[in-house]
Amino acid sequence: MTASDVLPPQHPLISGKTADSPLITAYRGGRPTTRPIWMMRQAGRSLPEYRALREGTAMLDSCLRPDMAAEITLQPVRRHKVDAAIFFSDIVIPLKLAGIDVDIVAGVGPVMGEAIRTADQVRNLPALDPSALTPIIDAIGIVTAELGSTPLIGFAGAPFTLASYLVEGRPSREYLHTKALMRDDPETWHALLSWVSQVTGTFLRAQAFAGASALQLFDSWAGALTLDEYLTFVAPHSAKVMSMVDDLPVPRVHFGTKTGHLLVAMRDVGATVVGVDQFTPLDVANELLGGTTPLQGNIDPELLSGPWDALAANVRDVLQRGLSAPGHVVNLGHGVPPDTDPDVLTRMVALVHEEG
Repeated sequence: MTASDVLPPQHPLISGKTADSPLITAYRGGRPTTRPIWMMRQAGRSLPEYRALREGTAMLDSCLRPDMAAEITLQPVRRHKVDAAIFFSDIVIPLKLAGIDVDIVAGVGPVMGEAIRTADQVRNLPALDPSALTPIIDAIGIVTAELGSTPLIGFAGAPFTLASYLVEGRPSREYLHTKALMRDDPETWHALLSWVSQVTGTFLRAQAFAGASALQLFDSWAGALTLDEYLTFVAPHSAKVMSMVDDLPVPRVHFGTKTGHLLVAMRDVGATVVGVDQFTPLDVANELLGGTTPLQGNIDPELLSGPWDALAANVRDVLQRGLSAPGHVVNLGHGVPPDTDPDVLTRMVALVHEEG
């Protein structure tokens, strides 16, 4: 099967618009003439044009208005000249589209109408109707029409992270209910993650067909697990998500925070690129992964608010360590902090392009 047999001919990878871009080249293990860079949470939060556009619109509503989601996705590409757009969304959007009662509460984060902790609740979870994805598909159409040769990265939260929100009912630091369900009722746990992985895979696949040239699965909270817990309770479900898009010729990035002990396992669920946070040096990550996997990362986001010289030194160190990997896309070790000066981000991107 060739790529053109799977994705539509107008897809940016198939038409050739993004196939030779620095990002896709690096994701595929190549060495583009300029080291590509994009940033998680580059769309929004720190940008005044984002705050102005979002004023008076709830977070999840802004994700589901195609014109607004598209404009927010494009803003950092215009301002910072990054090498990729990341689709503006939230990890709970596929849950909401499936019919889950969820909202983003200021100062708290995602809050569920009810926590999902019983077998009966899991059995009654609704299926995701593909027609609910229309706002996502429409937004991506607007974005890719303007991006031209700049790739769009599709985005979704990984099954463990989404399940932890469902089980806890809101963000948690200890994941007490989540780990109790894993330990005490593994059958219900696996049924829940099977549902989540189906929803997530459907969400990612729709983004790819709509025009995304790469996909990122983001497991925010997997670092709270031991390797044995991850392999037993999480890996099979993340693998299911990856299997739902592995017939498509799009790079698949897997990223989590504080997951240095899980990098190999996270790669082995089906990722073709591994994102690395700021706590694991890239050359160390490359050695752990056997020197065969393109890497993404890992400038320390805490340095964005400090002296320029310290940030520039960290950027150069990341660029040097990234040379050890078969391909390297520069990113932060996590997302852009909301109080970051946008001019610092623009200057950092220029430095990467100059020295990388």
